[in-house]
Amino acid sequence: MSQTLYSIRMRSARDGRHISGAERLVPAGELEGLAGFLVRRALQHPRGAAAEIQLTIEEIPPGRLNRGHLPDVHTLRVANFRQGRQAALVLLERAGVRMQAARQAIERLAAGAAPDGGCMRGAMLVDARDGHRMEPDPARGIRASHMDLDPAAEEELRRRLAPYALDNEHVRDALVLAAKVLATPGLVAELCWSDDPGYVTGYVATPRDGYLRISHLKPMGDELGGRAFFVRPGCCLDAVMEHLEKSVWIFDRVGRIHPPMDWQG
Repeated sequence: MSQTLYSIRMRSARDGRHISGAERLVPAGELEGLAGFLVRRALQHPRGAAAEIQLTIEEIPPGRLNRGHLPDVHTLRVANFRQGRQAALVLLERAGVRMQAARQAIERLAAGAAPDGGCMRGAMLVDARDGHRMEPDPARGIRASHMDLDPAAEEELRRRLAPYALDNEHVRDALVLAAKVLATPGLVAELCWSDDPGYVTGYVATPRDGYLRISHLKPMGDELGGRAFFVRPGCCLDAVMEHLEKSVWIFDRVGRIHPPMDWQG
């Protein structure tokens, strides 16, 4: 893409509680239609209609664009969320996160990682060695943003996901976010599960293994969720946060989509 793109980001809330968010990188001609779509999405969200909707639109000159590829996708079937969290511990430790740090992150997400015991607006930054939190604001956290799929890559991704019944917004959005996290120098791994009470699948993303979907990472009906970015000890924290929040990425290549398999850990 040589043309100028615009970052359009939507965040919505009700009574101070986050409802939904989304973002795209599009040409100027698509902004009006996409803005309407994102507003409707916020008003028709399964968690309830938003009372506050914020749209942010920012011009992105071509020189700011980075290009990358999506990670491989693996789907691990587990019997329940307890087995899923045990699988996440094993995968995070394999990526270089110490067991205690991984365990603490899971416990914090399960209990509500924000200071009020609810969901954070962004992600925790977690030291991969000792588990201590590093984000400046524990309520806001860190948001990975300014990223999207190239249209041709999106078409290819949807074609490859469809045979496994994975072609949905949850998977596509999470895969793009995980790709940016894995492109961030100093990041060891990511852990995530949704705050959507009806969506229990989560994932671990690592440079070695890619995007690892785990069929259950929380109980059905649980409204707590979030994500943790595990940071390599000694890296420049300011550079990590700058990359996650400000660098602009278009992903134009799709990784392999592996058939689902039962967890054997």
